[in-house]
Amino acid sequence: MAGLIPRYFIDDLLARVDIVDVIDARVPLKKAGANHKACCPFHNEKTPSFTVSQTKQFYHCFGCGAHGTAVNFLMEYDNLEFPEAIEELARTLGLEVPREESAGQQQQRRQSADLYDLMQQASLHYQSELKRHSQAIDYLKQRGLSGSTAKDYGIGFVPESWDYLIKRLGKNDRTQQQLESAGMLIRNDSGRIYDRFRNRIMFPIRDPRGKTIAFGGRVMGEGEPKYLNSPETPIFHKGRELYGLYEAKRHNKTLEKIVVVEGYMDVVMLAQHGVRYAVASLGTACTADHIQRLFRLVDDVLFCFDGDRAGRDAAWRALNNCLPALQNGKQVRFLFLPEGEDPDSMVQSEGKEAFEQRLAQQSQPLSEYLIDRLKAQCDTQSIDGISRYAALAKPLLEQIQADTFKRLLTEELARAVQRPVDQLFGQGGLNAPPPTQGNTTQKKPPKAQLSITPPRLVIAALLAQPSLAQTVTDEDLALVASLDERAVPFILELFQLLQQHPQLNTAALLDRYRDTPFDSALMELASYEFQAADKIAIEFQDAFSNLLKRARKQRRQTLIQRPLSTLSDAEKSFLKQFKD
Repeated sequence: MAGLIPRYFIDDLLARVDIVDVIDARVPLKKAGANHKACCPFHNEKTPSFTVSQTKQFYHCFGCGAHGTAVNFLMEYDNLEFPEAIEELARTLGLEVPREESAGQQQQRRQSADLYDLMQQASLHYQSELKRHSQAIDYLKQRGLSGSTAKDYGIGFVPESWDYLIKRLGKNDRTQQQLESAGMLIRNDSGRIYDRFRNRIMFPIRDPRGKTIAFGGRVMGEGEPKYLNSPETPIFHKGRELYGLYEAKRHNKTLEKIVVVEGYMDVVMLAQHGVRYAVASLGTACTADHIQRLFRLVDDVLFCFDGDRAGRDAAWRALNNCLPALQNGKQVRFLFLPEGEDPDSMVQSEGKEAFEQRLAQQSQPLSEYLIDRLKAQCDTQSIDGISRYAALAKPLLEQIQADTFKRLLTEELARAVQRPVDQLFGQGGLNAPPPTQGNTTQKKPPKAQLSITPPRLVIAALLAQPSLAQTVTDEDLALVASLDERAVPFILELFQLLQQHPQLNTAALLDRYRDTPFDSALMELASYEFQAADKIAIEFQDAFSNLLKRARKQRRQTLIQRPLSTLSDAEKSFLKQFKD
């Protein structure tokens, strides 16, 4: 596990990066007064409601409620984890990300960095070899692949050799061990080491940052296995990665849907014909992790399988793996191609427009496919058959966490065999579970206008202009500290943080509270629109004065209830100074 990124580095990074540059590189922005605008990349809209504040270094969508800093944007849009988002921001500024690590963590990170480097070198060697081997070029041309598509996907070739990589990259024991760890070399029982991939077209598999983490190798012509994939390694986990996802995101500013196919050639050939939103699982059925990852990017996932028995079996496995990851508002569909066809052959024979029309018009919703599959296994005209139908459906329904979808599917399953829900599944049917963590990736509808109280206004102003914390005296803060209100301890904490770290900007301040109970509330307050940028200080002073007034009144009421003889000179002076 990599060590923590030092807080000082994150603060400095967010002070130096410009969120407008970060977002504009992915979603073109237009100047709109003091801010920048665009159509929101996180939901479909025709009128721009996505606003980026260069002053606050913060984005907010008034349509779907999405908001955050440059880090949040990269995590959502590029589907990165927090450390990866920090690394991406640092890369744009030419900075190296430091780590607070133990000796073991430092060694593990260096080892991973070495593996990434070796995999990239291997990919470059394979691409170079493709240019030198006419038989590989002829094979790809015969398949209809263009040179530009091969270059775009980094496709290469490895000759028929047991030691191709060993000679070029594994010149000492250390690099041979690293290549073995990366799955590129195999050591047999006698200790002999040799290349895993030989005489194959090589497809590099890239992570969300575009780094090569594994390979898929395809034989030219006959041979088994037709596809040979990298094994699990410290940098590659096939149950989480999808071939072509990096390229799909790179070529689409906003992905609206993703089609999942079975093979690497399906992905690249669809892309060559303009269908640039296809991905493939890596020698395994599409997992719940895959589905969750796709749902973070799009609302519509479509599985496209060959029409043979193997394709239908793969589709059923995909459906079963989808069920726990289903979310209300998300859609999964299935398309089966004619017998003997695959996406590669279909798009070449009928072209992009006809293929996309097929996707739209001939695909089945998950619910319809599930019901058809169950009915095909049962005689739904008999009591025994209907009982079997219910028995097969029940464990599938129990996997679904999306409450609305589960309820509607339960009703549709009953309607398909013309039986009441309670008769089919028992009294009350299958109770839908409460929303769970699995549903939290959905975009929530925008909340009603934020109710802005004086304490909230103070916090919102400090988020908008952190330097305002330096305008308040210790004496006034001490008085506000006596105010018995829920928000006061946090307000005091915020003042203390900003007075100790005056360099913090809005983004760095928000990041200090990432993954704390205050995270969501602060994000909302950061999106509060003040009357005017030059009026923030005035609104802050008014709100803080309101807190002072309430604190004085509360303190006075406390003091007048005590006998005069018990009051200190300072307390008596306070009572004289602040009479009703």
